[in-house]
Amino acid sequence: MPAYARREIVAEGEVGVYHCVARCVRRAFLCGFDAVSGKSFEHRKGWIRQRLEDLAGIFGIDLCGYAVMGNHLHVIVRTRPDVTAAWSEEEVARRWWRLFPRRRDEAGVPEEPEPHELAMLVSEPQAAAERRRRLGSLSWLMRCLCEPIARRSNREDGCSGRFWEGRFKSQALLDDAAVLACAAYVDLNPVRAGVARTLEGCHYTSAYDRIVALRERRRADRRARRRGRATRRRGASGAGRDADGATRRDGWLCPIRREQPSQAAPSARGRKHRDVGRSTGSPAAPATDAAPRRASSDGFLAMSVEDYLRLLDWTGRQVRRDKPGAIPASMAPILDRLGVGGNWVASVLHFGRWFHRAVGRADRLAEEAARRGKRWFQGLAHSRTAFG
Repeated sequence: MPAYARREIVAEGEVGVYHCVARCVRRAFLCGFDAVSGKSFEHRKGWIRQRLEDLAGIFGIDLCGYAVMGNHLHVIVRTRPDVTAAWSEEEVARRWWRLFPRRRDEAGVPEEPEPHELAMLVSEPQAAAERRRRLGSLSWLMRCLCEPIARRSNREDGCSGRFWEGRFKSQALLDDAAVLACAAYVDLNPVRAGVARTLEGCHYTSAYDRIVALRERRRADRRARRRGRATRRRGASGAGRDADGATRRDGWLCPIRREQPSQAAPSARGRKHRDVGRSTGSPAAPATDAAPRRASSDGFLAMSVEDYLRLLDWTGRQVRRDKPGAIPASMAPILDRLGVGGNWVASVLHFGRWFHRAVGRADRLAEEAARRGKRWFQGLAHSRTAFG
């Protein structure tokens, strides 16, 4: 596949959803079981997940989904220039300090910056503006994800050299149908690869984190009902923190449910924000903690997490022919509302091979190609097959 300049895929200054893939060099199993050496590097998947969680609370980018495999990783992100633009200069400085701390404690955790250190970071307007831009940059997010993992892995192996391939691959997801198909493709990667047989076995995926959090939330609801305090959950200290995502396993991930599509708002470049993956038309809802776990609390799909997991479960059964089943009747209207027609299962199974620099319905691909000064984008025929 030809290499495209990142600026031809990622729209700077606009809200957009993107699918990114980073592969280990020569596609070696440097994050899984290496059959050649007989060594297991499965623990590195935990490193990657923890790094993603850390970056979700620093960057002005929503982490919508991820999957860490033995020789590559997938990340679905939503750039949020509206969120980074709302940060104060001090907020930018604090986030930059967390990303590149100059002091750490004995456990390696960044220490809180002193007032004079924050003042130094905000003293130069040009440098502060560049830090703000980088904290909203997809390229910088992937750089700050991949580089520490490579350094740590090389130290563990006692070697030097490349750990990841030279560039990460990125795709623009142009509409809700593309976002949903990509999210299912990413979360079902372990099932497709034969690593897991069920969603519950898809460790190191966003689906697994959401399943664990959903179960914890339901257990908390049952405990609250038994105590007769269901109506006061948000007032209770422990349950309240769980309800707003401060302690949940998926609290750093972008929520799935989006109440309604937003009205387009002017972007920094005079164009309009893409309304794909957007929440309500009101300003972004940032996290309110002193140390937020995610950029915002805006959902990215017009469906609940329960409906999404049911759809994943059914789709995974089609991948595994030993457990086929009919699509749940409740899913059909949801798929119609999201504009998913055509062959849903094929769009998930062949997502990685069918689509390249942009994914969406045929009309959205044509619009994006014209906006980029191109006559067409590769994958148009597959788009008609997948999304109708």
